[in-house]
Amino acid sequence: MPDLPDLPDDKSPDAAARAESDAERRRRRARFLRELTEARELRDRVQPRRAKTARLRHAMRMRTFRW
Repeated sequence: MPDLPDLPDDKSPDAAARAESDAERRRRRARFLRELTEARELRDRVQPRRAKTARLRHAMRMRTFRW
């Protein structure tokens, strides 16, 4: 059987680094979602007609959706 590399367990010091990387990932995700929302708002301001049709299309989808 080939030697496998030692994998870190939750009791190792890497667990703290992993938790930190999870926090960093959540911060990056939050920043991405903020920027995405900002980009959508900008697009809606720049293209009001397209934004209106998208809103109407979304409203129609929501009316015809069955829970």
